[in-house]
Amino acid sequence: MAFSTLAVPIETSLQLLPASAFTIEQLTAAYNQTRVDYLVPMPMNAARLAEYIATYDVSLEDSVVALDGNGQMLGLAMLGVRPERAWVTRLGVLPAARRRHIGLTLMNVLLGNAEHRGLRRTVLEVIKNNIPAYNLFIRCGFAPTQEYLVLRRPPAPPLCEPRGSAEWLDREAALALLPERADTPSWITENRSLARVESLQALIVTAPDVGSGWLVFQEQRFRGLTMLLSRFMLHTRTGSPPVVARLLLAHLYRRYPELDTQIENVAVSDPHLPMLIEMGFIESFRRIEMIRDTA
Repeated sequence: MAFSTLAVPIETSLQLLPASAFTIEQLTAAYNQTRVDYLVPMPMNAARLAEYIATYDVSLEDSVVALDGNGQMLGLAMLGVRPERAWVTRLGVLPAARRRHIGLTLMNVLLGNAEHRGLRRTVLEVIKNNIPAYNLFIRCGFAPTQEYLVLRRPPAPPLCEPRGSAEWLDREAALALLPERADTPSWITENRSLARVESLQALIVTAPDVGSGWLVFQEQRFRGLTMLLSRFMLHTRTGSPPVVARLLLAHLYRRYPELDTQIENVAVSDPHLPMLIEMGFIESFRRIEMIRDTA
């Protein structure tokens, strides 16, 4: 297991093993224990973690688990690997094991593994106001780049009447729209991530003399039933982005008034954001994207 040049005081009793040496169930249990007192715990089950690993190109061979001398898991951290860059995710240390440089040790391993692969850029997101984690990443050479919002809209009909014509597209057609995107997505909202998502679809709305655009989104299903809308990608072809967003959301919630919506990593600079807020979305929390480049 590779190490970067960042100086780290490692406990002599600490064992570091690749995450591939453990089952998904073991990794899930350890992850949930590290999050019990977090600002936003976000617990997972084994099936969700396995899907997360596949969707976001997490390399378990490059991810790491820290154990004490008795083999008890103390923390873990995962590394996503894509061409020319890496992504740090699911970093956590059990509450009782903190303030012993274990988080710094885990970061050092991930950065070393990324450098060993020849990846010169590493990205991550940290929840805003998680000061200990933010300071750790600054110490590791990361710099903040932009803020993302995680938003939720409770079930409700649209706040305005739909206008224009609507066309509903299946997953294949939805994916074909994504190259039109003009935004700079985060790791979890990149086209590569969306290409791994099932039950994806799209809505195209055109209103003469007003504008046109599309919305790619996911129907999250349980036992064959749609339970949640997520993964919004909004794009304006013509017209004002807030106006086009209003058109799209009016048609969407005329069709799905009974469904909750949760979307991640909407950039604070997204021109559609003001209309999302106006149409009933509530900010759950924010993430700060951070990037580390090496020479």
